[in-house]
Amino acid sequence: MLHLCRNAKPSVICGAIQQSVRFLSVSHVSASNRQCKILVVGGGSGGCSVAAKLSSRLGPGKVVVLDPADNHYYQPMFTLVGGGMKKLEDSVCSMKETLPSLATWVRDSVAQFEPAVNAVVTSNGERIEYEQMVIAVGLELRYDRIPGLLEALAIPGGNVCSNYSPKYVNRTMEALQKFHQGNAVFTFPNSPVKCPGAPQKVVYISEHYLRKNRKRREAKIIYNTALPVIFGVKHYADVLWKVVEHRDIEVNLRTNLKQVIPERNQAVFENLDKPGEEHTIEYSLLHVTPPMAAPEVLSTCPGLANAAGFVDVNKDTLQHVKFPNIFAIGDCSSTPNSKTAASAAAQAPVVYRNMMAVMEGKSPSASYNGYASWSPRNWLQFLHSR
Repeated sequence: MLHLCRNAKPSVICGAIQQSVRFLSVSHVSASNRQCKILVVGGGSGGCSVAAKLSSRLGPGKVVVLDPADNHYYQPMFTLVGGGMKKLEDSVCSMKETLPSLATWVRDSVAQFEPAVNAVVTSNGERIEYEQMVIAVGLELRYDRIPGLLEALAIPGGNVCSNYSPKYVNRTMEALQKFHQGNAVFTFPNSPVKCPGAPQKVVYISEHYLRKNRKRREAKIIYNTALPVIFGVKHYADVLWKVVEHRDIEVNLRTNLKQVIPERNQAVFENLDKPGEEHTIEYSLLHVTPPMAAPEVLSTCPGLANAAGFVDVNKDTLQHVKFPNIFAIGDCSSTPNSKTAASAAAQAPVVYRNMMAVMEGKSPSASYNGYASWSPRNWLQFLHSR
């Protein structure tokens, strides 16, 4: 997610929202039925930015944002928090400060989509009817899909960590500080992920930390990825292979974490190219990028999501293929790009312009170009400078 609170470094989206954060209308549970012109489901980077643009255009009371979270995290900073370069409190501000003041915030989550009748039902039983809807519910972290992982993460001061959750991100630096020797293992799951570069960034930051603190000679660094390539763009993949070779980092492709056995400090991996083939490795440090998935509330709604559970939209216009008054933005959409904050930022003006077109009885014409950069060039510069 993008960091949208007032103390963030300014960006185009942040600036648009910062202008109108003072007097946000907040609703807990009110009437059993509510009507609005625009319903934005999800208050992350995509939902915030579109809500700001639409409420600024339409005025107060026209846009409702449905989100249960009290806090908004700038998730790209988690990589730096795990590496000890930032503090977790630097990445968070309250949702009330983040959302645009002209929108109405309903502090609740969606329990059921009813797109055929232009309505949703919330977890508290409120029914919200809309003229148009933007779905921006993101991805869910599914630590529970790896047996033993939650138990390992619950061990105080343990050696299993994960940069992807504010609940666990501080464990990464703690585990690095306690590391003395052995296998330092890092994973990439067999699922879609937020920011596909992040699981690899923690490898390079950790390697640098261990070298800087004179622990590198005692460490074997292993990066096990479910992907068939080290990186999806060949130009950068070719350079990254040289980087891992120079830094003596072992990379195993099509290797997926299947189970964690915390009492033995063991991780079980499966070979995705050879079903049934597994191997177990002992770890002194294990960083896990969890499996991720679109929220189940999407996949349980007939016609709303595709077979993979993502909101089924036109990849260019971001308009739903079946329900023309529904759009999606960010990680929960079916667009084939990487799922990053940069992609949500690029999609926001497209969604806004196309929703305004539909509102005016026109066909959507704005097109998303697939941009989803995580700045690989900058990271390669970082790697070569160390």
